This record gives sequence, C-alpha cells and structure tokens, in this order.
Amino acid sequence: MREVIINTDAIQLDQFLKWARITATGGEAKRLIQGGMVKVNGQVETARSRKIQPGAVVEVSGETYLVRSEN
Repeated sequence: MREVIINTDAIQLDQFLKWARITATGGEAKRLIQGGMVKVNGQVETARSRKIQPGAVVEVSGETYLVRSEN
C-alpha cells in the first residue's frame, strides 16, 4: 500500500488521481472513474467529484493508496 499525502482537508477523486500520479490527465481520470475502475474504501466510485479525505483507501488497477494528511 502506497501512502499519498494531501495538503488539504479533502480532495476530489479526479484531482487525487492526478495528484498521486495515477493518471497524467483529467480526461484519463474521468475515464477510469466513469468506467467503474476506481474503488474508494472498498466501494466502486463513479462520481469524479467524490470528496476524498485523509484515512480513505483508493484502489486503482490492483494498486492501493492510503490518503494521509500533511499534518
């Protein structure tokens, strides 16, 4: 499991995918999310605007990412 540090209280899912360098573009993030290929805390998430907060676990393509706060 890889830890990804965010410096805000929350981040949108599509922005998180770019921030964590899981995707290179917003369009690629959109396709992954809308294609049902992203899980948040074990549930498939299809909303790009889903707010991700520290402590969340995001799964993409068999990789797992733990969202952590900068503090």
